[in-house]
Amino acid sequence: MKRLLDPHEHIDNLRQLILWTLLVVPVGILAGSASAFFLWSLDRLTEIRWQNPWLLFLLPAAGIIIFLLYKHWGKPAEGGNNLILEQIHASGSGVPTRMAPVVLVATLVTHLFGGSAGREGTAVQMGGSLADAYRRLLRIDASHRRMLLMAGIAAGFGSVFGTPLTGAIFAMEVLFIGRVNYEALIPVLIASIVGDLTCSAWGVHHVTYHIAIAGPERIDLRLLGLVVGAAICFGLVSRLFSELVNTLQDFWKKLVPVPWLRPVAGAVVVIGLVYLVGTRDYLGLGVSNPDPGAVTVLSSFNPGGATPWSWWWKLIFTAVTLSCGFKGGEVTPLFFIGAALGNTFATLTGAPVDLFAGLGFIAVFAGAANTPLACTLMGIELFGAHYTVYFAVACFVAYFFSGHSGIYSSQRIGVAKRIHDLLPPGATLREVRSLHSLPRVTNPNPKAVIEK
Repeated sequence: MKRLLDPHEHIDNLRQLILWTLLVVPVGILAGSASAFFLWSLDRLTEIRWQNPWLLFLLPAAGIIIFLLYKHWGKPAEGGNNLILEQIHASGSGVPTRMAPVVLVATLVTHLFGGSAGREGTAVQMGGSLADAYRRLLRIDASHRRMLLMAGIAAGFGSVFGTPLTGAIFAMEVLFIGRVNYEALIPVLIASIVGDLTCSAWGVHHVTYHIAIAGPERIDLRLLGLVVGAAICFGLVSRLFSELVNTLQDFWKKLVPVPWLRPVAGAVVVIGLVYLVGTRDYLGLGVSNPDPGAVTVLSSFNPGGATPWSWWWKLIFTAVTLSCGFKGGEVTPLFFIGAALGNTFATLTGAPVDLFAGLGFIAVFAGAANTPLACTLMGIELFGAHYTVYFAVACFVAYFFSGHSGIYSSQRIGVAKRIHDLLPPGATLREVRSLHSLPRVTNPNPKAVIEK
């Protein structure tokens, strides 16, 4: 009882809370403002691309511009999201301030000329870069770097999608596979909420998604079985996407030895794919389109709003775009892939189209980013809490079936997904991938192979 009423402990807790708030509120404001400007600019440039279809033919030139931008000015920032994760795992020289403007310009150029990319990567990189710049400017002790970088990730992610709780959990969950890091629980929550409020205060509005409520909240076993089946597909597609991007990156390096020609070659392939498929629906973000007959993320929530292979074509367009050097992110294209795949699955099985589009929306991302908890929360924040159980089942099962792959190669193994997987804790996905590329041996020692 004496300890329960100890005023010193509670005063210390309050002092710590105030300190955290003072440290991370500016991070939230910076990241939220950057996201607001980015989203506004992205909308304007996307409209320009829609109005001027000929811009697609300048995509090869845009690739050269992005290459030169990173070579002559943004070289230290080329690591992108992985660089931020590496700085959180093992403190180094820090995240360069130039990362924010470089990735902003590169992403806007990618979208203006028709590259199939997302926006999460840009928001996270801007958030992390601005957080570290703020720390250096005010000469905040380097011991706070880890917390501030996590706050930057949370604020960037939460503000760009309008999902502050998801942003907070994402920043803690994305560091390790199978483990959530709670050391910065309150700071990342504060930063993500402030980032979202700041973005909204600038007058930026997020897309609204809707899943119809079919009846009282209860678990339908038949529907639950369909959700599990769909989630397995979502997880496998997550793995396919991650592996294809990595494979194509290696392919471009071998096929095109001259670095500046790789984005040119990729751009030519994207243009060729447009004419092969006969539509421009798979360019850019793909969230919406002025053409009412176009396949988009939003249209996938309606019966007939996607073709049976829409998910596949968006996957190919995005993998080619990102693997050859264009910038942006993977998450929004993964939303498209998941929603379109969910639409196809529901059409084939007679399940509710809007529900399964929503499940695919969050579950494909959960498998590719290895963040099932954050994506479950995203489902609740975007679609409401009525189908929470189905959200969780879809995300957890997709996470399991995506295996030890992912879109963030610096993500580390906290707990292996299967107990018999011989993976040393702390190995990165990049190291795991190199381990899997070796010939199979009897009783391997993965830790020794990785260290070697």
